[in-house]
Amino acid sequence: MAMDASGDERLSTEQYAALARFRFQLRRFLAFSEAAAARAGLPPQQHQALLTLAGHVDRTPATVGLLAEQLLIAPHSAAELVARMVDAGLLSKTRAAEDRRRSELTLTPRAEALLRTLTAAHLEELRGLAPALAEALGSATR
Repeated sequence: MAMDASGDERLSTEQYAALARFRFQLRRFLAFSEAAAARAGLPPQQHQALLTLAGHVDRTPATVGLLAEQLLIAPHSAAELVARMVDAGLLSKTRAAEDRRRSELTLTPRAEALLRTLTAAHLEELRGLAPALAEALGSATR
């Protein structure tokens, strides 16, 4: 990388182009994801919540706080999201035995079935995008 007059490193035109290609591929994937969720009858944020909960591998049960953290939303927004998902039959919410202030979250069988279908479609889309993402990322970081 070259240096500019202030001594900061300058990105090359190729690096800017690679970053632009990488962001474009990410946007393509996100647009695909939102459309797939909508076709399944889920708002994108609910799909993200289901994926977060299904992928939670910690020994502690999943909570509203976990969703807030993983979805980068405020705790009260996560609580509202959970309430909508419980009403929609996607989540079960139970009070933690050791701390009644905490709610533990689990996916319902309906949510698991929806998520299986969506995940299969997402993995297929990622298989197609992976080469372009990897190439753009590699070019941007050289």
